[in-house]
Amino acid sequence: MARRDSMTPDDHPTAHGKKAARNVADLRRHYDVERALADRLRASSKEERRALYGEIYNELFARVPDHPQLTRKVSPEKSRRKYLGEYRLIAKFTRPDSHFLEIGAGDCALSLHVAKHVRSVTAFDVSDTILKDIAAPANVQLRVFDGCEIPVEESSIDVAYSNQVIEHLHPDDAALQLTSVLRALRPGGCYVCVTPNRINGPHDISQFFDTVASGLHMKEYTYRDLERLFRSLGFDGTRACIGVKGRFFAVPVGVVAALERLLSVLPARARMAVGRTPLFERLLIIRFLARRPRSHAPESVGLISSESVRLISSESIGLIS
Repeated sequence: MARRDSMTPDDHPTAHGKKAARNVADLRRHYDVERALADRLRASSKEERRALYGEIYNELFARVPDHPQLTRKVSPEKSRRKYLGEYRLIAKFTRPDSHFLEIGAGDCALSLHVAKHVRSVTAFDVSDTILKDIAAPANVQLRVFDGCEIPVEESSIDVAYSNQVIEHLHPDDAALQLTSVLRALRPGGCYVCVTPNRINGPHDISQFFDTVASGLHMKEYTYRDLERLFRSLGFDGTRACIGVKGRFFAVPVGVVAALERLLSVLPARARMAVGRTPLFERLLIIRFLARRPRSHAPESVGLISSESVRLISSESIGLIS
């Protein structure tokens, strides 16, 4: 289990290895609002959550007008560097005839760039507000979804990608979404899932006040957590993608999991101090690769019962062996 040592706002921010432009009072106000909203989401039923994700984030932005997502100014050049960096990872798996899926596309900058290099792109987001003003070329479909089910034709996608998505989902919904992605992939197709690592987290607003994610990161993961979850749902070919000077190398998950185990034995403050140094941040950021088995029978994909998903999400992840 993750350690949960006691911390107070007086420790903000240097003891956590993070700095913020806002003062402690503003951070505390943000934290209190977000934690209350997260508790509502965690306590809701599956049916309630389908509509609640959008409502929760709309309320968060209304009650926290100084939220970084509302106030952060990103230059066009910085945005360009970001999506080009993501594309360098994705390009390892795409071809000119590929069908590409992005989950949580946001401003669609990445999807619009990928569209120049593949046959087709389908970009999903939970917000129609984000997608409505984007001018997309003919080979790009922009679609709104409920955050769980990916409504595309079975076995129609060669490469699926998400960045900073899975940690925002209730664990039960994460398992449902992954099952839907597996069904969408062609046999042999791959999913690249990018997410912050629990070992040097938390990475939401609770990073300033707690040692585990208690805001709207419903669950933060390790490489080993994701390997167990993905394999339990039917994926195989799992790898960790390590970035070195703009190049990416797929290595066995156990290589990075060994580092996670070493850091996990440290007290929370020591783990944060080490894990948030530039070197360890580069090593620990999760770029997880998994494939749909080539022999996976189409009729068996996506037929996991909701009870099985609940058991998978609650019992088979979260421990570092």
